[in-house]
Amino acid sequence: MATKHDLKDWVIEALLTCGGKAHHIDVAKHIWVNHRADLETSGDLFYTWQYDMRWAADNLRREGRLLPKPKGDTGPWQLTG
Repeated sequence: MATKHDLKDWVIEALLTCGGKAHHIDVAKHIWVNHRADLETSGDLFYTWQYDMRWAADNLRREGRLLPKPKGDTGPWQLTG
């Protein structure tokens, strides 16, 4: 069963597939296409995964794995390095 902690890996996977940079909507589409079955069998995560995906991105920023995002910016998410 998937948990919200899996979303960090899925966000990284989606960004790598998109060349290291993608809009959050494209990240969500990638997660849905590639992990739909995991999400559908994950209990409450099925209802919260898009919110939790943003939580995962925030944690990845704090870890230095995603570039910081200026406040109010709606631009793409980008991997560091």
